[in-house]
Amino acid sequence: MADPSEETVAAPPPTPAAPAESASDPPPADAASPEKVSSPAPAPAPAPETRSRGFRLLGEDTSVHKALGGGKTADVLLWKDKKTSAVVIGGATVIWVLFEVLNYHLLTLISHVLIGVLAVLFLWSKSTTFIKKSPPNIPLVEIPEDLVVNVSRALRNDINRALHLFREIAMGHDLKKFLGVIVGLWILSEVGSCCDFLTLIYIAVLMLHTVPMLYDKYQDKVDHYAGRAHTEARKHYAKVLSKIPRGPAKPKKQN
Repeated sequence: MADPSEETVAAPPPTPAAPAESASDPPPADAASPEKVSSPAPAPAPAPETRSRGFRLLGEDTSVHKALGGGKTADVLLWKDKKTSAVVIGGATVIWVLFEVLNYHLLTLISHVLIGVLAVLFLWSKSTTFIKKSPPNIPLVEIPEDLVVNVSRALRNDINRALHLFREIAMGHDLKKFLGVIVGLWILSEVGSCCDFLTLIYIAVLMLHTVPMLYDKYQDKVDHYAGRAHTEARKHYAKVLSKIPRGPAKPKKQN
């Protein structure tokens, strides 16, 4: 028999080693990488509030150029066409100097101008026979019928509008229009007593070529002071309207 001390004890089987983590294995679902976490979208900025620009003499969206018609006339009055504006001012100044400073009369001026023009054209036509040149080509000037019709229609519409306004005021429908027309006529009478009709027209031409241009340049300041004046005028108008006696209130009809 073999000695039991010499018996060899069988070694236990080796424990299998844990497999090494591969670099290519994806991370656990609960361990999210901070680089992959998307930041929340920024909140949209609030839209800027549309602020009213306050009182405007011509309205909120009406420019001076548009109020004057927006055509060539507006360009002339606002000095965008400087040559035409200068010609208009120069012509009006010459006419005013001739009639007011030199005491010319309208009929005398027209006669002298026609005498000069006819004399120059007649001598020019006669001189061409001696120098053997063609006579001057004088164009035939005619007033078109459409122009006369359009002018008469415009005058008719303006006169009818003025007559309609006077009728409304005379019937007592609008106190505000009544006060405005009375003040305007009073100012016109005071100006007419200080100067004659031609000087008044010349002043109006100068104002038409200066006031719109200055208002277009300093529109914000003018509208600011005009707004304050408008507020004060409305207060006084409300006081005057409250003092006007009104008739007794009509009783309501019972059903």
